[in-house]
Amino acid sequence: MSTFEPLVFSGVQPTGNLHLGNYLGAVRRWVALQENNNCIYCVVDQHAITQAVSVWGGPAELQRNTREVTAAFLAAGIDAEKHIVFNQSRVRQHAELAWVFNCIARMGWLNRMTQFKDKAGKDRENASVGLFAYPNLMAADILVYRATHVPVGEDQKQHLELTRDIAQKFNTDFSDRIAELGLGIETQSGDETIQSFFPLTEPVIGGPAARVMSLRDGTKKMSKSDPSDLSRINLTDDEDTISKKIRKAKTDSEPLPSDIEGLNDRPEADNLVGIYAALTDTDKAGVIRDFGGQQFSVFKPALADLAVAKLAPIASEMRRLPADTAYIDSVLKNGGERAAILAEKTMRNVRDIVGFLQD
Repeated sequence: MSTFEPLVFSGVQPTGNLHLGNYLGAVRRWVALQENNNCIYCVVDQHAITQAVSVWGGPAELQRNTREVTAAFLAAGIDAEKHIVFNQSRVRQHAELAWVFNCIARMGWLNRMTQFKDKAGKDRENASVGLFAYPNLMAADILVYRATHVPVGEDQKQHLELTRDIAQKFNTDFSDRIAELGLGIETQSGDETIQSFFPLTEPVIGGPAARVMSLRDGTKKMSKSDPSDLSRINLTDDEDTISKKIRKAKTDSEPLPSDIEGLNDRPEADNLVGIYAALTDTDKAGVIRDFGGQQFSVFKPALADLAVAKLAPIASEMRRLPADTAYIDSVLKNGGERAAILAEKTMRNVRDIVGFLQD
């Protein structure tokens, strides 16, 4: 093999109560990527426990949320037979490789991670070690499959950069050993040619409306934690509820602008136009060409009809699938077994490269 085999990996935490932002920002993109790529999609349940139990809800809620996220994958159209769908904790090699990466990554790299600062807040001394080190586990999630591409949003780009740094340092530190074992691919590191075991994973950047905002406040991201259910469209909402929430979405009194620059400083209008663009696989400029100058009394019903047409079939499956726990669990078990075979192939090589004795 002269190049790394193309492979897409992505994971999402089992937070429960999935909404339109989760669908447009991640799951729908995964469905599209599976058409022309080999894909591994993971419910990262080990990441879910990095904060206090009160934050992630405890064992029963974690199991329920893991099944719900899996149901969302399947309802949206991910093919769990052609591709791999599993929950992270089933494959022990993720945690094993994370420990190796704990010894590769530098403290200074992790200290720069903005998500730790945001989640730990001012009381960092009481934050868990897992919350601090979880970017190393994220790197292991990706690299235990030697994945070449990862779809990322803006909030994860820094972690993918860390994944690349870890891969680069591993390749550099062990270049001679990798070459000795015949496990490497010749790559350039600056002016130096080295034998690389891990790829430098590339980001797959999202398209329109990857960041969906609240229907009640266009300056805030759509969130399950918002006390108002009208702020979000849940993936379990029925047709009437979807339509009602779109029609009640906050807007200003002006008509839609005649050009895209007119959306500046109009966050609610910009959000609804972005949602329409994403649901139709177009861009905001295209939506403005069709609806520019129209009142929201015209645009909102059109958006509501579109959202119902796109989301109602998914919502119907989302209400049905979680009740079939035996089926969901069988998907995760099968996916975990397939993922473990790939992960163990990588880990056997990593153990040899590092110098661990094994049978």
